[in-house]
Amino acid sequence: MSADTFDLVQLKDGSHTLRDRLTGETFHPVVGPMIEARAIHIAPLQLARRLRENPRLTLWDVGLGAAANAIALLENLRVVEDDFEIVLASFDQTLAPARFALEHAEALDYPMAWRKELGELLATGATSIRFDTGKIVEWIFVEGDFTRFPPAPVPDAVIYDPYSPAKNAAMWSLDHFTGLRRRLPRPAVLTSYSRSTAVRVTLLLAGFFVGTGNATGEKEETTLAATDLVLLDRPLSAEWLQRVRRSTKSAPLGNHPGGPIPENDWQRLLAHPQFFGLGL
Repeated sequence: MSADTFDLVQLKDGSHTLRDRLTGETFHPVVGPMIEARAIHIAPLQLARRLRENPRLTLWDVGLGAAANAIALLENLRVVEDDFEIVLASFDQTLAPARFALEHAEALDYPMAWRKELGELLATGATSIRFDTGKIVEWIFVEGDFTRFPPAPVPDAVIYDPYSPAKNAAMWSLDHFTGLRRRLPRPAVLTSYSRSTAVRVTLLLAGFFVGTGNATGEKEETTLAATDLVLLDRPLSAEWLQRVRRSTKSAPLGNHPGGPIPENDWQRLLAHPQFFGLGL
């Protein structure tokens, strides 16, 4: 993949984003990169509150892409009043979309204020950002296949934004999410643009607790997962479980060719700590 496999796409509000010609997928469609990144990924992290409790956090940005999520995160951190030290690890198999974003920074707008930092990341794989005395972000790029979990510091939060299950099935499978959950030994949250019943079932069976995330664009809700139920403001309910039982597309991803949830997986779902004892 190279930077010339992408096109600029103008959205209804006049802003621009990227389209990958190889997969046909558009990055942050409908409302554009910054609005979507802030709503789905940045706001749910509640970074100002978390940094008051722990000023040293590690964040994973899974799917660096055109760097919109990472830049939205940096913009959020710039206005945090407390001192902090953060490691931001961005994962991807290629820097091509990030290079395209830097080359088209003026049209995309969001990279404009971060051209120096993004350029350093592209050139060396790391950049150090100092907002004020005591406010530090070490931004590193981790290249490789994320399904193989390239070495990186243990995270406190995961921004999960790879290509969709239709184009990148391995990164949404039960085996993959189970492996990811094992790599989160301390309290952590995971944000996702998906609202799919099958994705939520897969996350739950992998050992996560799952709730609804913020609305954005044409989506009335997205998904937030966590290693502990107390980290979710809006956990999925018994009513959602009933919809799973009725759904024709609720089988966990990767282990089945789609369809309704198999009986053994349904029983496992009922035994999950988030739902155990509901009597369904």
